[in-house]
Parts: sequence; C-alpha cells; structure tokens
Amino acid sequence: MTQKDITDEQKAMLLSRWQAWNTFVSAQANAGFMQSSWWADFQTTIGRENFGTILRDGEAIVGGAVVLKFTYAPDKCYYYIPEGPVLPKDTSDAAQAFNNILTFIEEKRKQEALIVSHLRIEPRWHSIPDFMHGFQKTGQWFEPRDTLCIDLSLSETELLAQMKPKGRYNIGVARKCGVSIVEDTSLQGLEDFLRIYKDTASRQDMSEKNSAYFRNLASMLHTLKCGALFFAEYQGIRLATALVVYFGQRATYFYGASLALHRNVMAPYLLHFEIMCKAKALGYEWYDLWGVNPQNQPNHPWANISAFKRKLGGQELAFVPTLDYVYDSVAYRQYRNKIA
Repeated sequence: MTQKDITDEQKAMLLSRWQAWNTFVSAQANAGFMQSSWWADFQTTIGRENFGTILRDGEAIVGGAVVLKFTYAPDKCYYYIPEGPVLPKDTSDAAQAFNNILTFIEEKRKQEALIVSHLRIEPRWHSIPDFMHGFQKTGQWFEPRDTLCIDLSLSETELLAQMKPKGRYNIGVARKCGVSIVEDTSLQGLEDFLRIYKDTASRQDMSEKNSAYFRNLASMLHTLKCGALFFAEYQGIRLATALVVYFGQRATYFYGASLALHRNVMAPYLLHFEIMCKAKALGYEWYDLWGVNPQNQPNHPWANISAFKRKLGGQELAFVPTLDYVYDSVAYRQYRNKIA
C-alpha cells in the first residue's frame, strides 16, 4: 500500500497511534526524543526508512521500539534502535517485551529484500539486563554513551552554585562584557547557525552534517514547537549558538558551535546558563548536555568540549555500551571493515 492508497480514516488512526506512542515515550526517563514519531519522520527526510512496534497491555502502552534502517551497500543494511527499545520497569515484564520486540524485528528481517547484517541498540540503560542474550558490546557508537544532566529543579542561584568556580566566573565575565542571549528560529537564525557551525567544523577539522540535515531538522522542531535555536551576541555579532531539543523531561543540547572571535567575553557560558533558565521556565526537569568523554579517557576526541561542559556542573550518567546482535557474520565483518 502506498501513501496515496491510505484513506483519511487510516491516516487518522495512524496519527492517533503515533500521538499515543509519543505521550508514552515522553514519560519514560530511560527513553528520549529519538524514539519519537517526529524523529522517525525526520529520518525519512534524510533518506532513512523506519518501522516500529508498540506493545500494549489491554489499551495501555507498555513498551515498543522505533527501528531505523541503514543501508550501507547495494545489497546490505542493518537495523538501529536509538535511545531504545523502551521497556517496562518490571524485570519480568521487560524481558517479555524485549523478546516480543526481537520477534517482531525478526519477522521484518525475513521480509527484507536486503541482507540485514545486524541489529544495533543504544538504550539509555545503566546496566545490561540479565535477560539479554546474544548481543555483543562494540566500541563503535552513534550517540553518546556518557553525558551530563543538570537538575533544573534548582533555583537559578543553586544552578550557579552547583557549577565549578570557573563556570560561574565566566558567566559573570560574559555579563559584565554585555553578552546577550537571543532565541531565533527564523530563516535568518538558521543561516546564522549554519554559518557558525561550518566555521567551527572547519576550524576543528571535524566531520559535519550537511545543510539539508539542519534545514529539515530545524523546520520540524519549529513546526512542532519541540526545539529552538539560541545565540550569544556581543557587539552585534553572533558568537555562539546552540540547537536545543525539547522532549519529555529533558531539554537537550543537541548541536552547538562558536566562533574563535572574542573568546575573552566567554559567550558560550552565558548561552548555556540562559538556556537552562529558559528550559526551567518551560517546565523541563533536566538539561542534557548530550555527551562527554568518559572520565578514564583523557585523550578522547571530546576531551576539550567535555572540559567546558563539566564547568557547568550536572550529574554524570554512563549508559551501557552500544550493543550489536549479529544476524549474518560475513555481512557484519564487511560492515565493520567498511567503517574501520
């Protein structure tokens, strides 16, 4: 059945189902926006297929997963579950739900025209459940396995107090220098974000997402009112920027960048403090800084940005490593060799 073949009634049922799923996922502390329907829709705009399953106990949703399909060769692909699967809290119920999800994915795999090398999951779990069998740890990862989350139930004074002294001091410097923070989700705001982002990527010699990725993402966040672009300005120049996603209990610092210009005014520090205050005012419980290097890896590529983030305080969270379930060992070796 194509999209054109779907009736209005079927579209309404599908929308209702996704809305119920989003409501469920947003209430789960161990899930995130990458298990939402809008993230799946966004992945479609950048050429990635997806499918999903919702598990119910009567009318109540108890678990499920949104699964992305990554094609890496003309005849090969793998499946990926970001920030999931989403399981019940009770261990026995979680085990049953997990097995049901794997069974559903296996049925999809049997219908797949391509060879599926493996299933990859990156849940926000702090330990691997005993009921998981057959998965192997991998040092490769897509999304951070360590992060910092700042408690937004604190007052603004307490938010400053829980920071490292240098973090508080630099916020004071930015204020004294006259740095201001603005939110701008307009087309001009997007262009300014892209300009600063590309400058940062070039200066730091890092791989970068293309402009279409951010145009599609910003458009979706703006339309659904689930994110925003923020800027730190000094003397009429936008020096630093942050793309923030709102979902469930968390506001997430998803992407950011800054210019080398006027480093002495410490614009990024005030930028993040004001984002925290805005997220707090909106009712979010946590500000997720989305990735730091593990404490025992001082030479990690994220060491410098992590040192900055840690000055802002917060609780360090370590999630389980990326986990792969191999379906086809030959294809899996080819995949690993391809990305090595």
